[in-house]
Amino acid sequence: MAVIVTICIELGMCVSVRQAACVRIQRGMCVCPAGTVAGIGVEGVTPARGGPAGRGGGRGLRRFEEIPHTGSSGWLNLVKFWREDRFKLLHKHMERTFNTLGPIYRERLGTQSTVNILLPSDISELFRSEGLHPRRMTLQPWATHRETRQHSKGVFLKNGAEWRADRLLLNREVMMAPAVRRFLPLLDEVARDFCRLLATRVEKEGGKEERGHSLTIDPSPDLFRFALEASCHVLYGERIGLFSTSPSQESQKFIFAVERMLATTPPLLYLPPRLLWRLGAPLWTQHATAWDIIFSHAEKRIQRGVQRLRSTQAAGGGSGGAEGEFTGILGQLMDKGQLSLELIRANITELMAGGVDTTAVPLQFALYELGRNPAVQEQVRGQVKAAWARAGGDAHKALQGAPLLKGLVKETLRLYPVGITVQRYPVRDIIIQNYHIPAGTCVQACLYPLGRSRDVFQDPERFDPGRWGTQESGEGAGGGGGFRSLAFGFGARQCVGRRIAENEMQLLLMHIMLSFRLSVSSSEELSTKYTLILQPETPPRITFSTL
Repeated sequence: MAVIVTICIELGMCVSVRQAACVRIQRGMCVCPAGTVAGIGVEGVTPARGGPAGRGGGRGLRRFEEIPHTGSSGWLNLVKFWREDRFKLLHKHMERTFNTLGPIYRERLGTQSTVNILLPSDISELFRSEGLHPRRMTLQPWATHRETRQHSKGVFLKNGAEWRADRLLLNREVMMAPAVRRFLPLLDEVARDFCRLLATRVEKEGGKEERGHSLTIDPSPDLFRFALEASCHVLYGERIGLFSTSPSQESQKFIFAVERMLATTPPLLYLPPRLLWRLGAPLWTQHATAWDIIFSHAEKRIQRGVQRLRSTQAAGGGSGGAEGEFTGILGQLMDKGQLSLELIRANITELMAGGVDTTAVPLQFALYELGRNPAVQEQVRGQVKAAWARAGGDAHKALQGAPLLKGLVKETLRLYPVGITVQRYPVRDIIIQNYHIPAGTCVQACLYPLGRSRDVFQDPERFDPGRWGTQESGEGAGGGGGFRSLAFGFGARQCVGRRIAENEMQLLLMHIMLSFRLSVSSSEELSTKYTLILQPETPPRITFSTL
């Protein structure tokens, strides 16, 4: 018989009308067979499965209020965060707090209240309760910008049935296998051009060595240009010329605006943004201005794309261009006609804003780790060269034949997750680490501590792309099966640009492995900072040597 927890009113009187006899667990709570959770309007509590007993294990289900916490006053905590500049090192704060309080803790910061977890078994329990319309924490500063500027919201900022309807339509053009096969050649073209230009630069500016030339540079500006060029090619079906000797000021301004938008988001998450908007607070003004630049850049590209596609349609070609020609995700969405142009604009802009730093920064980390792990680099290169030879120049076949490239991206994101949390609001009461968590609570999986936990990964500090092969399911003691790699989220609400980002990174790394040997100085230490995404405090300098 299923056992359902029924919440009782303060005097201890059971509210359930389906079961009169209740077994009391602790003050204000009782367990009733075949009941419902009274006063909450959800279908009951599902016990956590497969996880450790947690604090207080064996002493009965514990109340939500008993979850260890970092302080009861959200505003005092927020002041402390500002005073100690903790937002910049939020990932390290989470790691230290888990080490102090255990695998679950509560935290209040300003207007936000969360329960933080890190073990895969607990994350699995959370995702089993996400419901048909999964919700994650709304980035309220972004939503407020859309509302005050009267812009439509894309799927990133939507919830409920409206989100699901739009998301299913987008999935067909950005997530499904046929869509990937359509846009992968465009990404491959940009990756090949990047490596050709880099090889030319190394030969012109680099020092002569016995087997070729080498050049030590900070590759981050080039990687940002690569990410924007690749994103535009896939989204709009056209190149924007960022690899020229004098890239446009407009595109450089866009990259700077994305960085400013990301940097100003974290402190605004814990404050009422509408109040700051009404007051004209400098922080809000910086944030909104950055978004305005992003929207302006995207709008120009979209308008140019719309005009080009309408001209093609007028000539009798349809939005898809010539037969078999892929003219970008914008063209595909227009051709289908299932989303309004306003919603297409909103989603394309979100994909643009989210597709630059979130690809360029992990590539910096990947090159750094390959450079300081020469044995791993040679292993990856060997597999890539063999796969490339078998594929006969077919990029899609080459990627399929080199699974270490996928492992390389996953391993990089394990140690350096772009976003450091994945949040859900469970639609029913759940039990995690033997604590009762009510439906509607914001629970977030903390990815930086997860990726570096010895309870989850063997030798977590070791950079090993091969760990994501046959050994993946057997690592660590954290349980939870596949819930160790969550850099792109999970399930229906995972990152909508995931397939673009994964293939973009794998293709560039593949061509770099075919063209260069990487190294970093033994004294090159990498510290990280958090500005809504995790990134290097100082970009690492990489030595590229021609093969």
